[in-house]
Amino acid sequence: MKKRIVLIGMMGCGKTTIGRHLSNILELDLIDSDKLIEKDCNKKISTIFKDYGEEYFRKKEEKVILNTIKKNKNSYVLALGGGSFLNKKIQKIILDNTISFWLNTNLNLIYKRCKKSKNRPLLNKDNNNDLKKTIRNLSKIRNPEYSKANFKIDANESPEKICKKILLKIKDIN
Repeated sequence: MKKRIVLIGMMGCGKTTIGRHLSNILELDLIDSDKLIEKDCNKKISTIFKDYGEEYFRKKEEKVILNTIKKNKNSYVLALGGGSFLNKKIQKIILDNTISFWLNTNLNLIYKRCKKSKNRPLLNKDNNNDLKKTIRNLSKIRNPEYSKANFKIDANESPEKICKKILLKIKDIN
């Protein structure tokens, strides 16, 4: 059985880190949607947001992710950007063609991981004085969409423990 695994969740929840561990364990390619967008635009995500705005970024994100899933029929682990799964076209193709995992992470842990990052455009706006409030508000909007994933994984533990949980779910599918 082909395993096309997609990791979704808030920025800072560990999608890329877990994806790296999981892809190594399963001996699959790791695809990071943000890296694909950066390669496609030849710019960092933060620069794309600054130069062209969020709407441009979301259109580019949709194109890159839809093309990746449509064209890549091999097994892989795909780490999505935090806002990708809100897009209904992206959500549908993921739910129809992959095994999706929501890495549900405590907001305090997300805050701790994101507070020093300069590479998260939605958190680095000039008027963003209350990072915890911004993370909480994004979470309220995004969690109902994330909950549509095939599986919800508590991601407040080590990458090894999180990967074990995912592997057990995958095993149950086979």
